[in-house]
Parts: sequence; C-alpha cells; structure tokens
Amino acid sequence: MKNLIKNTLILSFFLSITSCNKTEGIGGRASIKGKIIVNNINALGQVIDSYDAQRQDVFIIYGNDNDTYNDDFKTSYDGSFEFKFLNKGNYKVFTFSECSSCPKGQDSLILIPVIIEETKDSIDLGEIIIVNNV
Repeated sequence: MKNLIKNTLILSFFLSITSCNKTEGIGGRASIKGKIIVNNINALGQVIDSYDAQRQDVFIIYGNDNDTYNDDFKTSYDGSFEFKFLNKGNYKVFTFSECSSCPKGQDSLILIPVIIEETKDSIDLGEIIIVNNV
C-alpha cells in the first residue's frame, strides 16, 4: 500500500511538471526594452526640438486575446523602459502621443506587436518617437 501511494504521488508530480505549458506573461527570462523620444512640433508640423521622454507611461499586453493591458512602466530619466521576466509568446507594447488631427482630448495610439521566440530573447524596440504639439 505504501508503494502504491508513493508511486501515485511521484506520477502526479511528474505529470504536473510535464503538463505545464507556459503562456505569455511573467515568469520567464526574456525582456522587451526601448526608449521614448519626444519631438516638439509647432503648428506648421516642424520639429522644434527633441528630448528623452521622462515618466512616460508604456504598457504591455500579454497574448493576442487580451484587450486590456497587463502591466505598465514609466520611462526613466533617459526615456528608457524595460519589461523583464517574460515567457515566449506574443505581446503588444503601446504608449500614447499627442495628436493634432484627433478629436479634442484624444491621443494617438502607438502600438508595437512583439514576438518573443526564444527563452532568453532580449527584444530592443529602439527609439519610439512621440509628439508634443507646442
């Protein structure tokens, strides 16, 4: 009887470990990073100056079936952000930019789809430009 219980526990443990299928989200070793740059634009659409976006909200959505964000990050003093400890899968990273042609009070969405294919991937989105109408 002891052996039967012991073997059942071992089999249950083995099945629980092998049946785990990691989905998008935290718990892995991959990361997505980037940097937000602000372009000040005048009424003529000309860039007056550019600077690193400090404390800009950046959001991430885990998977393709989710429409609400799962995590957010405020950029650092140099405009950089990084979402760490991600599993393989599909993600969407987004932020908002001012928009002169949008209805009053609305911002423009900047959405970047990302696929993490390897366990230790470090995806660099590079510089993401947002605008500030002055």
